[in-house]
Order: sequence, then structure tokens, then C-alpha cells
Amino acid sequence: MRVGILSPTAPEKIGGGYTLEHEIFERVLEVAPASKHQLVIFEGFRESTTKARSSGFKTVPLKRPLGGHLEGRSRTFVWEHRWVDTILEREKIEFLLNTTFETVTVNTPFLAVVWDLQHRLQPFFPEVSSNGEWLRREEFYSQVLRRAAFVVVGTQAGKSEVQTFYGVPEDRIRLLPHPTPAFALDETVTNPDLLTKYNLPRDYVFYPAQFWSHKNHIAILQALHHLNEKENLRLPVVFTGSDRGNEQYVRSMVNKLQLNDQIFFLGHVSRETLQALYRNALALCYVSFFGPENLPPLEAFGLGCPVIAANVPGASEQLADAAILINPVDEIEIAHALKLLHNDRSTREDFIRRGKERAGRFTGRDFAKGLFALLDEFESIRRCWSAPG
Repeated sequence: MRVGILSPTAPEKIGGGYTLEHEIFERVLEVAPASKHQLVIFEGFRESTTKARSSGFKTVPLKRPLGGHLEGRSRTFVWEHRWVDTILEREKIEFLLNTTFETVTVNTPFLAVVWDLQHRLQPFFPEVSSNGEWLRREEFYSQVLRRAAFVVVGTQAGKSEVQTFYGVPEDRIRLLPHPTPAFALDETVTNPDLLTKYNLPRDYVFYPAQFWSHKNHIAILQALHHLNEKENLRLPVVFTGSDRGNEQYVRSMVNKLQLNDQIFFLGHVSRETLQALYRNALALCYVSFFGPENLPPLEAFGLGCPVIAANVPGASEQLADAAILINPVDEIEIAHALKLLHNDRSTREDFIRRGKERAGRFTGRDFAKGLFALLDEFESIRRCWSAPG
């Protein structure tokens, strides 16, 4: 089949979404030459990567022409642009690999990847509900998931959510776990000078997360306060990530709990710095309320950082026995997990070993091969009608 794929759309400061889009896209480019399908790369929503331009595949601009317009309604969903369909038809695209957060069209057969449906499960968080966000997400998923040839999810928990909320038939929902990013499996020694400028203390706890309310930074602060007051243990914490509206509140809680000398706000950091932060941390403490899968635990696994993670639906399936799973609303439980990894170095090393094993179990190449297996499967259906154009 002649297969289209949209180049990555997420901006770098978005964090995990950026990493996942680029990881999957780049591995698809690596695997594609060994497949029987022709790959065409569409770009235009944001400047494409150098990798896309130098890949050797046909690259087509997907830009709105003069006079291009929405079809009928005053919406902004990309699939409603008639000119997108015109370009796909011109390029004779028979199937679209939709691995980004944008869906280009629902008129060409396509595959959709779902990272989470938390607006349905936890609609009270402002980032998935305020300013029309809940309705925007609901209309998006209602349209896209019901129309997709395949809906790709990472866990059985995710599969159940797609079935429950959108009634997608079971045989159209396929399981491909989150891949461990290639940079987390890179054994190259990190430059130790990368962290010098931050003057970080030893045995810091690491939490790379955008400052959304659902990321639950507050629970870590409460756990530190408990350790200070009840366990005579003062642990530093490093927060990285861009402000998404909740950073000022987190900072105010740092002041209220008198943790100023223990908390380090580094903002958005480079990938090289991120690697160094993982490798030198006491542990990753990933307490986000959202699931069913999360990327930082996989990054930590690959880079030799033990993981404490929220026991949200899907977590035990994704992380198995390689992480200490905690109740994200229980700061005492979080505190005990931190104390365990600080005081018991044998247990810490055991979790590092388990994490390394888990990290190599499913990579970006495995994910890309899974996508091409789905293309092979769909080809016998797609041959029943002529190619566009």
C-alpha cells in the first residue's frame, strides 16, 4: 500500500508527547525500507525534523493553500479541511499512519494511537475540562476512534477504556506497549559537567513533569514534609518541566511547608541533561494521577534509576515488578518508599536491575514493526477498492 505518515507535531517543551512522537516516527523510518509498503511523509504543521528531510522517502508539504477553507462548520479539527483530502488523493495515499496528536483525515483509512482518555476518567482536573477542553477532546475521540481502522493502545486497561467510552469493536483495538525511547537505552557515558551548574546535592529525588495539576507535585512535597518531621530524613527533590499553569501554586506550597532548601526547579532541560539527571538520582518519584501508561518510568528504567510510581490503572501491567507502586494520594506511603530506597541500597540495586530488564523488553523498533504488521493485515481489505487519484 501507499502509506502516509505525518511528521511529528508536538513541540519539544511538551515533554513526553514530543519524545514519543519522535521515537515512533524515527523508528518507522528505520523499519519502512524492509516492508512492502511505500511511505510518504507529510509535513507542515510544524517545521519537520532533519531526519524526515534526509530520510530518502518522498516528503510532501501539507500546507493550507490560498482559498483553502473549512467544510461547512466553524470547527478547527484538521480532518475537516477539504484541501487535506485533496493532497492525500493527489499522492494516492491508501492508508494513513496517525502516530501524532493530529488526525489529518477520516476519509482515508487510518490508524489512531491513544495515549490516554483521562478527560473521561478524571474530568475534574482543569487541564482536561476548562475552557472547552473537555468538549474538544470528546468530539475529537468520538470522531476519530469510531472511524479508525485500528486503534492502538498500550495496555489492556487502555483497551477497556476505548471499548467502554466509545464502543469500538474489540478486534479493531490492538495492543502495542509504550516503547522505551532509544536515548534511554544509550549506554554512552553522560558528561558529568552537565549538572555542575545546578549545584545539586547527592541523593536527590527526581520528578520530570510539566506543571499540570494532575502531575501531583503536592504529594511529593507532603511526603518530604513527613520525612522531615517524623523520620529525621531530609531529601532534596529536583523538578523539571515547563509551567502549564500550576507551578506558582507548587512554589507556594514549598514555602508553606518550609522546603525551600530542598526543592530545585530547573525548568525545561535538554535531553542530555535529562539523561544525567536520571543517572545521578536516588530515584524517580512519578506520582501522576494519569495513566494507563507513562513514559518517564521507562526512561528511568533504561538509565539505571529506580522507580517509585503511582499505582493507577494500567501501571502494574506496564511496569510489572520493576517499580515500587504507591497510592498517589497517600504521602505517607510515598515517604516510606523514598526512605526504603535511601536506606536500603541492596533493594535499590535490585530495582535498578529489574528496571534495566523491563526497559529492553519493548523498544521503538518493536512498536514500528507492530505498526507495519497492522498494515500488512489491512492490505487484504484495502485491495477491495481502487487507489485514490
